[in-house]
Amino acid sequence: MTSDEIRLTFTSFFEERGHLLVPGASLIPPAWDTSALLISAGMHPLKAYFAGRETPPHLRLTTCQPSFRTVDIENVGVTARHLTLFEMLGNFSFGDYFKREAIRFAWDLSREGFGLNADDIWVTVFSGDEALGLGPDQEAIDLWLEVGMPRERIIELPREENFWESGVTGPCGPDSELYLDRGLEFGSADDLPGGENARFLEFWNLVFMQFDQDPANVVTPLPAQNIDTGMGLNRMAAILQGKETVFETDQFAPLISLGEVLSGARYENGVPADDRALRVLADHTRAMSFMIADGIVPSNEGRGYVLRRIMRRAILQGRQTLHLEPGFLVKYQATVNELMGHEYRQLIDQQETVAKWLAGEEESFGRTLEHGSRLLDELVVEALENGAGAISADDAFLLHDTHGFPVDLTAELAAERGLGVDLPGFEVLMEEQRDRARESGGRGLGAAAAKSAAASFAGEAGFKTDFQGYFATALETTVGAVSSDDEGRVLAKLVESPFYATGGGQIHDSGSVECFDGDCAARVVDVVRVGDDQVVALEVSKGTLAAGERVRAVVDWGARHATECNHTATHLLQAALRARLGAHVRQEGSYVGPDKLRFDFSHAGKLTAEELADVEDMVNAWILAAYPVRALTTTLDEARALGAMALFGEKYGEIVRMVEVGDGSFSRELCGGTHVRSTAEIAAFKIVSETSNAANVRRIEALTGPGCVELLRAHDRFVVDAAGELRVAPDAVADEVRALRAKVKTLEKAAKSGGAAPGSGLDLDALIAGAESVGGASVVVKSTEWVDGGLFDAVARLQAKLGPESVVVLGAVGGGKVDLAAAVAPALVARGVRAGEIVKLAAALVGGGGGGRDTHARAGGKDVAALPDALAAARSAIAAALAG
Repeated sequence: MTSDEIRLTFTSFFEERGHLLVPGASLIPPAWDTSALLISAGMHPLKAYFAGRETPPHLRLTTCQPSFRTVDIENVGVTARHLTLFEMLGNFSFGDYFKREAIRFAWDLSREGFGLNADDIWVTVFSGDEALGLGPDQEAIDLWLEVGMPRERIIELPREENFWESGVTGPCGPDSELYLDRGLEFGSADDLPGGENARFLEFWNLVFMQFDQDPANVVTPLPAQNIDTGMGLNRMAAILQGKETVFETDQFAPLISLGEVLSGARYENGVPADDRALRVLADHTRAMSFMIADGIVPSNEGRGYVLRRIMRRAILQGRQTLHLEPGFLVKYQATVNELMGHEYRQLIDQQETVAKWLAGEEESFGRTLEHGSRLLDELVVEALENGAGAISADDAFLLHDTHGFPVDLTAELAAERGLGVDLPGFEVLMEEQRDRARESGGRGLGAAAAKSAAASFAGEAGFKTDFQGYFATALETTVGAVSSDDEGRVLAKLVESPFYATGGGQIHDSGSVECFDGDCAARVVDVVRVGDDQVVALEVSKGTLAAGERVRAVVDWGARHATECNHTATHLLQAALRARLGAHVRQEGSYVGPDKLRFDFSHAGKLTAEELADVEDMVNAWILAAYPVRALTTTLDEARALGAMALFGEKYGEIVRMVEVGDGSFSRELCGGTHVRSTAEIAAFKIVSETSNAANVRRIEALTGPGCVELLRAHDRFVVDAAGELRVAPDAVADEVRALRAKVKTLEKAAKSGGAAPGSGLDLDALIAGAESVGGASVVVKSTEWVDGGLFDAVARLQAKLGPESVVVLGAVGGGKVDLAAAVAPALVARGVRAGEIVKLAAALVGGGGGGRDTHARAGGKDVAALPDALAAARSAIAAALAG
């Protein structure tokens, strides 16, 4: 039976028995779940259902969930059974069925669905625990006997083996595990399930959540009893395909074969290092493909560091052990897509993005690996010569902090040479570095406590607020419940609320709450999101707010609209970035408020001035097009089919809110925020900064609407002020500044050499006095004395002083040569006068050549007698252009 057939057999079995098949979730946990960096089990994405935070879509669910366990990273490759990424099959019940059905389902599917011999199946059950005050799980024993399991194949094991606990306190309960007896050729007659032996292979775990533990070791029955089961698909594949290890099964064997083809090595051919490297590459390339496809990018912190760690581990094995040519990760990715892309569409949809990050990390770490390995070799030799048993903490930290060489790789490579690493000392140095980074912190220390207080209050209130802020910014409502927090604020639960609660990057609304009779008034200072509910935090300025009070709730419309402008512009910004930079751009974080927008996105390098200008122009073009902005309610499947962007790691229900701009062809996102109705309301968009936020994450801050207009006005005021100081027209400021900088540079150079600055001997005032008026422009075309260093700086200064409607052409003779230079104001360039064309024409008459930009140019020649003719030709060309 193939892995695909195993998956289908499992989920179909439970669908036929009233379970709803739920697609596997992203490897990124929901934002509220900070207990783990990555999804590590089948029940992990369903924790909100088990905890009662959310209502499940059905009381019976079945899933096949990609999962990742960081604790196994260092064991992958060393053993033939450890994996980082694996698929976990599961069936779940939320207060519906319990032990009887779970045991019957497991027994029937194992025998009838997967064809296992009933005589080869053994089970373990909870033997009881004195500290918990619980005896053996006799109910489970009786139910196993009921389905036909002989008593001698039901093994009782202690709390450490067969009792599931979510933590020191919280939901818990006994579990029962199914084992396959592989026969005496894998062990002895004394072996039993749960022991350290190869004879019995565990393949399914049934968790019976029936108690609540609080305090520790004190358990009481749960009001609703739940079922959580887990079967490792890859382990079942090894069983059903008759393979010794998962690496020989149909999901892994092609990856092992690819490594053999690329390297020339042979798996299990008596070279343990090669076997280890081939297993590492097979496992890690699967994991990295899934992680990047789910929106994780390599970085130096959090889940991004986990990704970088397995990428670098794979690159290390590929480069140093198997000696693979560069570009091998992308080849592995293609095979992963062939094997699993039909089941996990994100692998296909994001294949270009995945390939980009794989190639980039392989190239950059290749350089780091080469340099770091040389340094580590030197340290290893030094340690061995000095008789040291380990690489010092200082050296390991230097490799990590200065040279980007991960400490886990330092430990692995040192271990191969018989050395350890002072990891405790390294952690001390790392913590000191973290302390230095935290010295400027401390802000928002009460935020978690405030949110916790709001969540408790919302639960005690006993009702959910009806948010009506998409349609109304002012409404009459009732205060349903009132409390207070540690900051002295009043917490209120409104029956209906127009106030948007902080979420999705958008900050909360501000506004006011006032009693009908005028006896109370309060200012909204926070709106805390509690799941799909909210709590309003108020500062009371008059009277007392009480439960049952009829009030008028009013949103500060100016702040709301400015926020809406910034939120819609953020969607447009993401669309423009993806259009200009590529589909690898994904949102990594955002801030949307009335004052500005901030957008963090995945991208490897700093944006060029041209890229920023293109992005800004694209957004402004969409704004000027006055596209309608619509929020639609649809199914998650339909939204995905339409190509809607979603936040990675965000958990969505079956029904979602989708915001699209125009026809949705360039911007369509799942979003619960508030938006303008037309892009024209945004008015204007201006990027004010583009910086690095983290490894492979860039940050753009921008302004829209009134804030953008005020910024542009400030820029105008600055230019006008600068023009006044420089005594030039505003559009000549840049040219004048350039000329002044050139002059300063020349003067500094002259001062150092003891000479005079080029052009310093020219009488600019006399030249200005001799300017002609041609076609409404000030024109100077003159022959002057020779200037060491050329006339280029002189014409630039002279044109800037003449003003925004001026052109200057100067010529000089010296040393048997002719020097020509021209400067044209931008306004006259628009009328057809171009400095480069003028000097080129003049230079031809003096037997030379030259050119330059439309505003500044220079040329030269050898026919000194022809200079008057050359200047006359220049004057005629200027007059002809201005006459046109």
